[in-house]
Amino acid sequence: MLREIQKDQKTDPTLKALQNAIAANAIDDLTKSHQAQRAIDTHFSIETKQQTITDQKSSGRCWMFSGMNVLRSDFAQRTDSLTVEFSQAYLFFYDQLEKANLMLQGVIDTGKKPIDDQRVQFFFHHPLSDGGTFCGVADLADKYGLVPKEVMPETYSTDNTSKASRLIASKLREYGLQLRDMVEKGKSTTALTKAKTRMLSQIYHMLRLTIGEPPQKFTYDFKTKSGRTAGKPKEYTPIEFYKEVTGHKAINGTFLMLMNDPRRQYYKTFEVEYDRHTYDGHNWCYLNLPMDDIEQIAIAALKDGRKMYSSYDVGKMLDRKRGYADTENYDYESLFSTPFGMDKAQRIATFDSGSTHAMTLTAVDLDGKGRATKWKVENSWGSDWGQKGCLIMTDRWFREYMFRLVVDKKYATEKVLQAAQQQPTIVAPEDPLFLPDED
Repeated sequence: MLREIQKDQKTDPTLKALQNAIAANAIDDLTKSHQAQRAIDTHFSIETKQQTITDQKSSGRCWMFSGMNVLRSDFAQRTDSLTVEFSQAYLFFYDQLEKANLMLQGVIDTGKKPIDDQRVQFFFHHPLSDGGTFCGVADLADKYGLVPKEVMPETYSTDNTSKASRLIASKLREYGLQLRDMVEKGKSTTALTKAKTRMLSQIYHMLRLTIGEPPQKFTYDFKTKSGRTAGKPKEYTPIEFYKEVTGHKAINGTFLMLMNDPRRQYYKTFEVEYDRHTYDGHNWCYLNLPMDDIEQIAIAALKDGRKMYSSYDVGKMLDRKRGYADTENYDYESLFSTPFGMDKAQRIATFDSGSTHAMTLTAVDLDGKGRATKWKVENSWGSDWGQKGCLIMTDRWFREYMFRLVVDKKYATEKVLQAAQQQPTIVAPEDPLFLPDED
């Protein structure tokens, strides 16, 4: 077979020059479309109010940054003049602790199954991660509240999560084996719970050292957008502060989680098993819609000044230097003399594409007929990245590589709201589309 493959190779002398060029240059530099290099149109007919750009540094917490960007935008819109940035470190502490509990309890629940069972392996393969989805922001904030960033700032290990996460994951796997041994020996539920609590105490200790101790109370005074203090300092608990900045309402129950998955039936709901951040929390439950419907809902929300959590396969056809995503940015087909012909459904099914990164949808540009031509999102890679911290994407790219949108229920049509009430079909967490947003 190898001889047949080698015989099939072309001997055109121009291929030698092409090989030399590829050997000495980045593929994206060689395939970058000259037409796509024209000036980027930065005007948007519908754009929400600008806010400061955040930076997740070397962590996979894009889901948290995007979710909190939405919350602080809603707060600024409701108060008109006040601004706040929430502590990612505070919620991340409880995110990691809750994921540790989810893993250990999952090991107990599956303790009688063999170690090579798919679900058992899921828990040991994914003890915890720094990735996630908006349902994590909702469950964690509803349970633990929020604090301002000044009260609990970032640490080295929140900016750079990999080392601490690997150590905690290793400890959880060790603990998981101990719990399975206890289940095999027929230990009581009380004994298992006591052992799990002792294990979580050690995880709490590791988190306290790397992230810091979450505050129980703090004093804070809100500031205007110009930086001036507004009113007198006030003492809060995290839950009291959360209620004040959200208007005394829980996040859960106010939003729809929409997804575009062309492999599955539209206007049907699906729930991803174990795709949650807390053991007692909500799985990622979404309504599958065509892109036309998702776009119309997103446009309605943006017209009302509302930013939205959204996620994408951000690495595809992305010009990182310019912060511009378009399906025509690069011409890989001409360079390699072969088409890349899979559609969105085929890319998802074969693990070639999926949701990898959450960003905050903030603007859309409409043509004369009200159709979207391009979109803009606030990223969390710092203000020096891309378009002053933002990414502009053409509508054709948006339709191919956008997957998740979280939006207030009031912007959905009656047809969509009724569809969202269906009993969801349970799908496995190993599905290629349901990896956590973590780029």
